Amino acid sequence: MEFYKFDGAGNDFVVIDNRSGDLSLTTEEIALICHRRFGVGADGLMTMERGTDFEMKYYNSDGRLGSMCGNGGRCIAAFAHVLGMGRSFTFTAFDGPHEAEVEMWDPVQRVGIVSLGMRSVAAGDVRRCLDGWFLDTGSPHYVQRVADLEHFDVVGEGRRLRHRQDIFPEGTNVDFIEDLPDGRLLVRTYERGVEDETWACGTGVTAAAIVSGNRSLVTRGGDFRVGFDATGQAFDNVRLIGPVSLNFTGTWTSSPR
Repeated sequence: MEFYKFDGAGNDFVVIDNRSGDLSLTTEEIALICHRRFGVGADGLMTMERGTDFEMKYYNSDGRLGSMCGNGGRCIAAFAHVLGMGRSFTFTAFDGPHEAEVEMWDPVQRVGIVSLGMRSVAAGDVRRCLDGWFLDTGSPHYVQRVADLEHFDVVGEGRRLRHRQDIFPEGTNVDFIEDLPDGRLLVRTYERGVEDETWACGTGVTAAAIVSGNRSLVTRGGDFRVGFDATGQAFDNVRLIGPVSLNFTGTWTSSPR
């Protein structure tokens, strides 16, 4: 099985072309491929299936089918470009159709910038919750401002909030944000399914931009721009823009442990 390893600002994925429909992976196999000791190592795995231009199926590193992944969407668009499918795409994902554009790609360094259209969010669906906000940007996110985010216990506090079944019965991703002196917004995310902090989260960055109004954001893995139109009724024309890298390619031949 040939695979490609991409990352979007350090949020990394195994990507596989399955437009033939021949590939069938079990939950255990996907978890093993994503395992950082025994497998390739990744925050998630994506397969490209037949679709409008294609369909994106995203699996968390635990092997289970996940919801929308913003950085995954940007990486699979870069993957399509590397396969020679063009620069602009319309594809379907867990939360519906998306448009993506490869704004820049360096075929030697194998790095680029990809812009991804995200779902609109109704203003009424951004609600105050605990000490922050809850909203769904393709995946559910709880966003909270904190002080000294660089030294904040993102994993410990993120895990605690992620498992607040009384408030988030299906679980949630947890984002912590802090304004930086240069005007940008620092975002750190604990992701459900990965059950750890990831270096960036596309739907989380989008959620943070919407609740804060800041369109220039920084994560541990890189910088993002988020564009949107705030009409008072909804946040429309949402676009997530950031870096993508092709790390390496390989062939997977192992069987589940």
